[in-house]
Amino acid sequence: MDDPVEEIDGPQGAGVLFLCDHASNALPQRYGSLGLAPAQFERHIAYDIGAAALTRALAARFGAPALLTRFSRLLIDPNRGADDPTLVMRLSDGAIIPGNADIGPEEIEERRRLFWRPYRDAVRARLDAMLAAGPVPAIISLHSFTPVWKGVARPWEASVLWDADPRLPEPLLAGLRARGVPTGDNEPYDGALEGDTLFEHGTARGLPHALIELRQDLIARPEGVAHWAGVLEEVLRPVLARPDAHMIHHHASRTRRRNRE
Repeated sequence: MDDPVEEIDGPQGAGVLFLCDHASNALPQRYGSLGLAPAQFERHIAYDIGAAALTRALAARFGAPALLTRFSRLLIDPNRGADDPTLVMRLSDGAIIPGNADIGPEEIEERRRLFWRPYRDAVRARLDAMLAAGPVPAIISLHSFTPVWKGVARPWEASVLWDADPRLPEPLLAGLRARGVPTGDNEPYDGALEGDTLFEHGTARGLPHALIELRQDLIARPEGVAHWAGVLEEVLRPVLARPDAHMIHHHASRTRRRNRE
């Protein structure tokens, strides 16, 4: 794995940057399979099913840049804060990860240096370039969630996660619901997570941002990705056209630590 980050180029003045923190289920050769059976890499514990294809589709529709990870969250989770105790998971949704079970601080730091930090740095560098070019870029992060969690079916098809800046989340929620999409507001997770990707690059910098989650079974196939890319394009275009979507605001964060899948 020569480069842990996939960069989709686009004009610096596009006004929006798409991110996919959990795009890949791949591991560098040196880590083998972390002791896991191949079937485990098809599960959500390894990546966000459908999120990468959706990110690429939206980047193409908007002619905008995007950044995606090329490594599995089982190696290290790029959406966790640098000191988050779940940065490298030893157990995920009932699966023990043998290659992580006895990991020490030196190896965690090595994975941070080789994988976690290059992704964060790439996001920062791209945002810096977009800010210099203008207008202020909005950040849209794409994730996906499981249809069922711990035996309980989830009623949402989509969700918008956010912290303290309502500029993008509120009209996104309204737009999705107006189209009859069962949409969670900070469900099934809370968007206030200290140190996560959008905390570092959105909340802390005052940039407009939102995290959009879709249910994995809806975007697991190409036809589902195409459908939802169309829905999100329709909802996002008027939201991104709002003047306040390209301004720097400073809000007091309500972030707190709360685990996600």
